[in-house]
Amino acid sequence: MSLNVESQHKEEEAGKAGFGTRYALMLIVLLWASQLTGLVGLISGNAQSAIAIHFHTTKISWFNQIGLLGGVFATPFVVKAAAMYGKKRVMVVITTLGLVGDLIAALATNYGTLLVGRGVAGFYSASVPLVYALARDVFPRRLVGPASGFLGGGVGLVALGGPFLSGWLLDDHGFRAALWFLVAGTALALVLLLAFVPESPVREERTRMDWAGGLLLGGGLTAIVYGIGEGSGWGWTSGRTLLCVGGGIAAVIAFLGVERKVAHPMFPIALLGRRRVWTTFLATGLVAGAIYASGIVTNLLILMPRIPGFSDGLGWTATKGAWVAAPGSILIIGAAVVSGMLARRFDSRLLLGIGGGLVAVGIGLSSQFHYHVSQFIALGVFGAVGMGMVVSMIPVMIIESVEPEEQALANGAQGMVQGVVQGLLMQVAFVILSRDGTVVKGTEFYGDDGYTNGFLLFAGVVAVAALLVLLIPRGKRLDEAEAGQAV
Repeated sequence: MSLNVESQHKEEEAGKAGFGTRYALMLIVLLWASQLTGLVGLISGNAQSAIAIHFHTTKISWFNQIGLLGGVFATPFVVKAAAMYGKKRVMVVITTLGLVGDLIAALATNYGTLLVGRGVAGFYSASVPLVYALARDVFPRRLVGPASGFLGGGVGLVALGGPFLSGWLLDDHGFRAALWFLVAGTALALVLLLAFVPESPVREERTRMDWAGGLLLGGGLTAIVYGIGEGSGWGWTSGRTLLCVGGGIAAVIAFLGVERKVAHPMFPIALLGRRRVWTTFLATGLVAGAIYASGIVTNLLILMPRIPGFSDGLGWTATKGAWVAAPGSILIIGAAVVSGMLARRFDSRLLLGIGGGLVAVGIGLSSQFHYHVSQFIALGVFGAVGMGMVVSMIPVMIIESVEPEEQALANGAQGMVQGVVQGLLMQVAFVILSRDGTVVKGTEFYGDDGYTNGFLLFAGVVAVAALLVLLIPRGKRLDEAEAGQAV
């Protein structure tokens, strides 16, 4: 959809004037909507040790994992529905669904019910791709880069305030208070979304939903992650493991065949076949998935108790962890905002590669030095600056790679790649941790070698992702991408 000369002139004037009250409110609302999933992950990560001990479970990896699987499964349907019926409308629906799941989890009296609630709530994470697509539509072109950078950099705000919030909730009130906060946070997102965010005018023709394609893709990816997660318990060569993983791979292959034949595919194969698009998905999915997965292991290291002989956790409180992480969180915010601005002058591929390299160095060093506060603060500089650059460049690179009507689909596809990578790496990391773990009274504790090897895994994946940036061909510059259709 092209802007005429008059509307384009008005758009540029609005951009030059800064965000203004209207756009500032929309940015704040979209920031909360986009980072709520990150806040949920942070609070859940901090709460997992207390929950494992309370429910006497060795399956604590599924507390975070099941929500991730719910999001992966729902994403194809969510982004397709958003393209046809409106991004805001669909976000309202899945935010409501997320609220229901949070209520189930908060009221759960056993671990099984808690997992059901977290799984339903995980459907909300499929809203994140829609947030960035909405930002492209509702902000003037000159503000799309800074807005996307700020939305991506919101992970720094979460990393700064989230640990203090979770520390207060967990240290003073217990994990139940944390679960009830998630209910309140999702309800707030729903109210703000209804009140302040306009609907995007960008639509595609309403057609029949490609249920077969969505079920094959979402179900296949979910089966693969689930099979790998249970592989260590079932046995890697057991029939159940091979059925889940092999069946999941077969479903994804079948999805590619179905999409070539149906009149209105869930994800157009032509989009996924463009080199600029699939290489961007691959590099950004690997780097972001590894970064977020590494945070789960870091939280375990910090909060698990130190018990000589079978637990090499640091035994910090959540509040102490928050103070230690605060300097890095500030750096994430600053690096993300600056990177969003630099994207208008410098190649986004270069910024992503530099950011990934810094994160790889930080995690690699942390694998050897993760015992004292000074080590966390000093080494955190590398990871914080790099992470700020990475999270701000992901939405920018997708904007540069696709047209406005493809934005939600592209964000969804990238989010699925990232979610699958994160899920797989989390499961592999827990397998590595368990090799050096000890079960005591139904709860599994981990040794130092497990943490070290887990961090080395993440550092290696991030380093590979940074190198994959070299495969990405040059696309449109940010200032050349069409945006601002709702202005």
